[in-house]
Amino acid sequence: MDISVEKAHKNRVERWRWLLYVVLALAGASLTFVGARAQQKATDDATFRNLVDNLCAAWSTGNAEAPAKFYAKDGGLVFYDVAPFEYHGWKEYHDGVQKEFLDNASEIKLTAGKDLKVTRHGMIAWTIVPMHLMEKTKDGKTSEMDLRYTGIWEKRGANWVLVHDHLSAPAAGS
Repeated sequence: MDISVEKAHKNRVERWRWLLYVVLALAGASLTFVGARAQQKATDDATFRNLVDNLCAAWSTGNAEAPAKFYAKDGGLVFYDVAPFEYHGWKEYHDGVQKEFLDNASEIKLTAGKDLKVTRHGMIAWTIVPMHLMEKTKDGKTSEMDLRYTGIWEKRGANWVLVHDHLSAPAAGS
């Protein structure tokens, strides 16, 4: 009888030991996943901070060719700007912004705020950030405005490109 009690006790200990190993393995896997996700988030934040800052610098050149590399060229894409309401495809966006804003500016400066928020799901990411626009027209007038920006990015090959962006100004007095 002592042998069977001892054997049952040993079996219980082995089961608990096995359960402890499984729990420790799951905890280790969870920590690894959480750490990897945090590292990916930090990488995404840095990547998109760089992209958005470079996008602003490209628009600030006053030439719509400079930011072209940041945009997908599909004809069916829609881009919203402060004026006019929308553009269909990169060509229309390029030509419209060049005519509406850039041709009349002697200087333009677009800067992204510090509050960049990045959300990524696989090959799609969206960025939200306040921006500031300063424009000096060729007739010497200076205007400044705060803007809201949302960009939807798609990873195509090794590059992230904008498949939609939305730039808007808050209503006066907001």
